[in-house]
Parts: sequence; C-alpha cells; structure tokens
Amino acid sequence: MATNTPEYVAVGRRKTAVARVRLTPGSGKILVNGRSFEDYFKTQALQNTVLRPFEIAKQLNQFDVRVNADGGGINGQAGALRLAVSRALIDSNPELRATLKAEGFLRRDPRMKERKKPGQPGARKRFQFSKR
Repeated sequence: MATNTPEYVAVGRRKTAVARVRLTPGSGKILVNGRSFEDYFKTQALQNTVLRPFEIAKQLNQFDVRVNADGGGINGQAGALRLAVSRALIDSNPELRATLKAEGFLRRDPRMKERKKPGQPGARKRFQFSKR
C-alpha cells in the first residue's frame, strides 16, 4: 500500500526550460530525466548551480531528488532546477525561506529571447538599406 513518506513537489522555470522536482527524504541521490545527476550536468559549474540551495540550507545528502527537465538548453535547465529545488526545500521547511531569498534563489529569472518582428530578419536586425 501507500507509504507515508513526505514528498515535496515544485516547478522552476528559466528562459524556455521547465524543471519539475520531487524531493523525498533519502541519501542525496539525484536523477535527472532518468539519468544520474553527474551524467546529465557534465560541468562542475552546472552541478554547483543545482547543489547550491542544498548547501545554503545545510541539507546536502538529506533528500533524494527526481527531476523532469524539459525545454531550453542545459544552462537554462540548471537554473530552472535551482529554482525548483529552492521552492521544494521551502515546502519541507518554511524557516529556510529567509536564507534562500537572501541568496536570490527564489527569484525567477525573467530574461527571455526577444521575438522576431515581421518585416525584418530578426528581433533587432534590419534588412540592408539601399539608397539607390
């Protein structure tokens, strides 16, 4: 039957990337799209981006994390995952809100790609001007 272990669910977004996170108490195992965390985020910088909320909250290796990351690039997915993990940690312990907010981990990065405008080749670029 259903076990009574708590599960904290959160969503994070950055650019066009979306990360859906499920936190359960455990040993610190992280799975991203069914692959190991180190296999999915190859560089140390991306791995540190994702693990930083756990370090700030002093809860490293206390939760198992399952992630469904979709859209955007690998960098956007790491940023989305950081926001989602921060939100899930606050669900698990509301007292962490002040420390995570001070680090800026609860702010959604609003920067997006500007749309292409009609009658020109890109968002800002214009077709070449010809005087004659």
